This record gives sequence, C-alpha cells and structure tokens, in this order.
Amino acid sequence: MHERPFAEITVQQVLDRAGVSRSTFYSHYSDKDDLFLSDVEELLDFMAFSLSRHGDKSNRVAPVAELFAHVAEMRQFHTVLVAAQKMHDFLDLAQGYFARGIEQRLGELPGAESLDVPRRRTLAQMFAGALMSLMSWWINHEMPGTPAEMDETFHRMVWASAGVQPQPITGVRRVIHKR
Repeated sequence: MHERPFAEITVQQVLDRAGVSRSTFYSHYSDKDDLFLSDVEELLDFMAFSLSRHGDKSNRVAPVAELFAHVAEMRQFHTVLVAAQKMHDFLDLAQGYFARGIEQRLGELPGAESLDVPRRRTLAQMFAGALMSLMSWWINHEMPGTPAEMDETFHRMVWASAGVQPQPITGVRRVIHKR
C-alpha cells in the first residue's frame, strides 16, 4: 500500500510478496480487503484493551496518548488509508473496538463501576465516537498538541460527561506501554 494504490494491488502480488500459495491465502482470508482488515483489527484489539490487559492503574478509559503517538509515527499510513478509501472502514472498526475496551474499563475503575451496564455501554459508544473524532481532527489539523495533551483533554471530557468521579486503581503508577 506504500508503493501503489490499494485498488491496483492484486491478490497474486500479495501471494508473490508473501511467498504463500493461493490456497493458503484463501484458507485464511476471503480477499485482499479481509487481509487488510485483519491486520488493522489486530492493532485495534491490542490498543483498545491494553489498559486492562496491562493492569494500568490510572483512571484512563482508553490509551489515548499511546494511540496518538502511534498515529503520529505512522502518519504515512494515514495517507495510504485515505488514498485507498479505507479511512472510513478503519474509523468504524476502531470505534467498535474502543467502545468495547472503554466499556470494560468503566467496569473496572473504582467509582465508575457503579454505572449500570446500559449506561456504561451508551457512554462507551459515545466516548469511542468522540475519540475517533478527536483523532481525525488532530490529524487533519497538523497534530496540534502532544499525545499526552490529547489524552488529558479526552479524559477530562470523559469524566465530566460520565457524572461519576473515578479514582485511580491504587498501588501502581501509570505506565505507558508501546506495541
């Protein structure tokens, strides 16, 4: 995708580059779109659930600083997604993954776990949509503010909107994990 438009890439070119047979490819993927989305889903799953998986002790519901830092490092990939007309697919997938990750996180944080499941689910969808919107705005406006500042801005909005006062999980300081 860095070398030519996505629409011009054939499955045969992917097979040749990867050194796999057609039958092997089709036993794992239905087409090149499926291959592309499976890689994106792996990244999104890692990011969306990383705070819970790594036992993050902060009151953050999503790894916004880490996500934005990754996006900044992969700026060229954004250009490729836009050129391939895959940005909408990416944002839809990302919103779903982050909504599930945020919902899980809301159930873990002291103070926020008091939210009932329907409210948690609703807030998670809303926050994930806001996160994708903030990320798009940030990219399209030359990345004003640092990833840490975007994290702080996002989480201030989260806790002002949630109507609860979460507390960090006690015992361990916050650690930023990189993939």
